[in-house]
Formats: sequence, structure tokens, C-alpha cells
Amino acid sequence: MEVNKDENNLLTFGGHLEVFRRMLFRILAVVGCIAIAVFYFKEETFRLLLAPSEWDFITYRQIERAVHTLGMPDFRFEKYHVELIATELSSQFMTHVTAAVGLGFLGASPYVLYELFRFVSPALYENERRYSVQAVVIIYLLFIVGMWMSYFVLFPISFRFLGTYSVSSRIHSTITLDSYIATFTTLTLMMGLVFQLPVIAFVFAKLNFITADLLSHYRKHALLAIMMIAAIITPPDLMTLVLVSIPLYLLYEISIRVVKWTHIRKDKQKD
Repeated sequence: MEVNKDENNLLTFGGHLEVFRRMLFRILAVVGCIAIAVFYFKEETFRLLLAPSEWDFITYRQIERAVHTLGMPDFRFEKYHVELIATELSSQFMTHVTAAVGLGFLGASPYVLYELFRFVSPALYENERRYSVQAVVIIYLLFIVGMWMSYFVLFPISFRFLGTYSVSSRIHSTITLDSYIATFTTLTLMMGLVFQLPVIAFVFAKLNFITADLLSHYRKHALLAIMMIAAIITPPDLMTLVLVSIPLYLLYEISIRVVKWTHIRKDKQKD
């Protein structure tokens, strides 16, 4: 914002509302421009969104290479094909529109965060402003890592298992485009939220709800809970369970260190 803290404090409610209105207009303009660009590049957009459903997705190739280096050169994933269909007249167009808007918000998210920070920063003290920037950056990066985890690991393996699973050779799976996009979006957002565990641990540590010793004491219980959560959100096969459980457990270990660091800083500030 163009006003400093003192000027901002003198703004009337109407003045704050006008500043917020201008900020919202800029955000919508940027989101709209990116959404239009995404909508225009339809082939590239859906090549990106549908890539995890292919049998030769990059994740499978990397796993094959890793297994080959372990002395199993003949290991290959079986080829598969799952037909995607549209069952309603407008479903493809509406999916195209919603995908463009969603990716527009995602692409504009750094700018959205910047605008929101500009709006609230005049009301913050200098140290609060610095800590807020750090917190927002960490939350955003963790969310992106969670989405990356879903796109490259969780969703393709889940789709491969569920899309090719059959109770009888007489039954063939044809997945609707709406179901595909809904599952893709749900898993991606879920993993983005799950990766906020260190941030939640930091907040609870600041409120003195948890300690590093408490988290360390219940490490085995946490591992069991993580495996149960991974089993719920993934298809029932061992490889997927391991691939999802490992990063979640690493997040738990990171949370222990975050809590320990938080309490050390609090003790230093008291001294």
C-alpha cells in the first residue's frame, strides 16, 4: 500500500474499504489474465492434468530406473489404458473453465499473497512484519511440496491401482472426466494441507500445548497413526503406503525439531 502506518491508522472505514476494493480488483485482474491464458492453451493444460493417468508417467520411469540400479534390469511396469469419458453435454467445457480458473488462482497465488501482505502490513510492527513474511513463505512452500507429492506420487499410483482394478474380466472401467478431475483436486489439496504439519506444530508449541519431549515420547504411536492415514488416502498396496508414509513421518520428525527450536527461543527471550 502507498500509505505508511501512521496514515493507515487515520484512514476511515470507507478508506480501508476502498483500499481493499482496489486490491481485490488487481487480484481478480491477474487471476483472470492467467486463467484466460490457461484456457487458451487447452492442449498443454490437459496434457499436464492428464499426464498422471498415463502408463509411462515419469514417476514409473524413475522407479524402474531405481530398481534397475538395484540389480533387477528386467523390471517393468505393465502397460495399461483407462478410458476417460464425458457423460454430459457441457461437462468438457465446464471442466475446461473450472480447470482454467483453478490454475489461474494457483498461478497467481504468489501475487495474491503479496497483495494481502501489503494490505495488512501497515498494521504490523517491524518484527511482526518480518515474522509474517517468513511464516507465509514457509506455509506456501510446504503447500507446493505437498501438491508436488500428490501429482508425482500419490495420484498416479492411486489412479493406476483404482483405474485398473477389476472384480471380473467382464467388467471394464471407464472413468468420467468429472470424477478424474475431482479426485485429482481433492488429493492434491489434501496433501497440500497435510504438509502444514510443521506449521501446526509451531503454533501449538507457541501456545504451550505440546513439547518436543512429548512428540518424541509418542513417536511410535505417531508412526502407526501416519501409516493408518496413508492407508486411508492411498490404494491398498504396500509400495504406495511406503511412498506416502515416509515423507509424512519425515514431516513429523521436522515438527519435533521445530517445537524444540520454538521452546529454546522462548526460553532465551525470557532470559
